[in-house]
Formats: sequence, structure tokens, C-alpha cells
Amino acid sequence: MTLSEPPMKLIFAGTPDFAVPALAALITAGHQIVLVLTQPDRPSGRGMKLKASPVKELALQHRLAVFQPETLKDAEVQAHIASVQADAMIVAAYGLIIPTVVLHMPRYGCFNIHASLLPRWRGAAPIQRALLAGDKETGVTIMEVVPALDAGAMITHETLAISERDTAQTLHDGLASLGAKLMVQAMEKLALSGQLPATPQDESLVTYAHKLNKTEANLDWTKGAAELSRQIRAFNPFPVAQAILHGETCRIWMAQARPDTPLIHAAPGTVIEVTDGITVACGEGVLRIEELQMPGGKRLRAREFLAGHAVQIGETLAT
Repeated sequence: MTLSEPPMKLIFAGTPDFAVPALAALITAGHQIVLVLTQPDRPSGRGMKLKASPVKELALQHRLAVFQPETLKDAEVQAHIASVQADAMIVAAYGLIIPTVVLHMPRYGCFNIHASLLPRWRGAAPIQRALLAGDKETGVTIMEVVPALDAGAMITHETLAISERDTAQTLHDGLASLGAKLMVQAMEKLALSGQLPATPQDESLVTYAHKLNKTEANLDWTKGAAELSRQIRAFNPFPVAQAILHGETCRIWMAQARPDTPLIHAAPGTVIEVTDGITVACGEGVLRIEELQMPGGKRLRAREFLAGHAVQIGETLAT
């Protein structure tokens, strides 16, 4: 993109992989990233060594100024942010509360990439909640940042269909790319016109995407097969759905409901077929497990898994 006006002076606030495509796209578009805010390096891996965030890694590759305060409430931190005199702040999964005083520092304000079609799924886990709920589509909303959680006026949005094989990871990747595209378009419009018209959210339509709890990953075989498939895909890659197989916790990465299977009179959790998948009776319908992992083992396709683990028709996967 070549701007007919001078490039925007932007602060970019983001931390995880989701934010990386947006930062990369804004750099490619020619905007001046005057400051990158990202969370402090955190211990990671078996050695618990400090690890930079994905956003920091990209910023350093482009020799951008990186700022990693523990909080934005400190007066010296706020003074440093104000000193760069940004035109706008872009937020993408930053992970820290942004005080109102900081939101008002950039000339045109602060704008967020949110991974849902607001006002549906405000909050921490919009991708997973959309999958769990059986939504047929999700999307990205570019919105103004206000003190209330994900409550700002909406600037633009675009939808993304959810397929029966989508996982939280595939949707995450698609939405990250979509958000990058939409934010570049928004900043181009802001650079050219100096304004971004926005529409208030309908508060009567708000739903909340509460943070995931690891206990939600436990599979209850009395539920329907379609619901269990959504649960497994929503928790791929984290925290990963699980059941008890051969007395050990088995992680289940991919499974599909089998609507074409004849009516089965078997208790929920009972293995009813073992071929290139493991088919299990559910409270309603049957579920075909395609990819799974035992403790200390590799994540395997079912055919490979069965070559090393004897799973018999009639045995039970427990909750």
C-alpha cells in the first residue's frame, strides 16, 4: 500500500501469536510503529527460561522500540507512552488493562482487533466459545477501545464460516489474518480522512466468552456426539479434551460425530468400532476419534495409535 498522506504514527500493543499478523501487516503497509507494547518476558519450557513474546520477537526483527511494563498504571510508564505522540494505538490480545488516561493519549484514539462478531462473545475466549456453542460463523470486529470490556463502538467487521472440522487453532489463524487485513484497511481510511465512523453495540445482544477452565476439557460421554466433537475441537490446542483409557488420561485432539451410523444400543463411553478410528457410543449418536495421545506418547492419528495400543470393542472410555 502507498499512502497519499504521511504514514500514521502508531503504538502497537499485543503479545501472543494472534497479534503478529497485524503488526507485520501494519509494518508492510508503511506505517511508522513508534512503540511496541508487549507483556514482559515470561518463564517458559522445561528449563523455565525467560521467553520473549511473539510480538516482541517480530518487533526486534524490525528494530522497533519495545516497551514491556508490568502495568500501564504507573505514572512514569504513562509519561513514556505519551512522549511518542502517536496518532493511534492498535491493540491485539495485549493482555494488560489499558487505563483511560492512556486510551486518550493518541491523537485519534485506540482501536482493537477482537476475534468475534460483537456484541456476541465479548471476553477472553471468543474463539472457543463460538465453537462450543455450535455457531455457524464467527469473525473479526475492529472496535474503539473503551474502559468497559469489549464494549466500544464498532468500526468494521467481517465474517468467517465455521466448518465441522475447524479447531480453535484453525479459527485462530484465520481470524488473525482477517484482523490484520481489516486493521490495515481501517488505518488507511484514518490516514486519508482523519476519522473512522463507528456504530454502538446493541447491549441487548451481548454474550460473554468466559475464560477457559481446564476442568471443561473432561469429556462427558452422556452428552451428544455433535456436542462432544465441538468440545474436542474447541480445546485443540489448549487445554485439550481428555478421557480415561486403560486407566490413564488420554488426550483427544480430533473427533467427528457420525450421523450415518445406525442406532447403537450401548452405554455412553463404550467402544463400538475399531478400524482406522475409534468409534464411541455417546448419549446421543456416536463419535469417531481420529487423533489422540497417551501420557508420554506422541500425538497420533488413530490408525497409528491402534498399532501400538490395543483398544477392544466393548471396553469403556471413562470421564
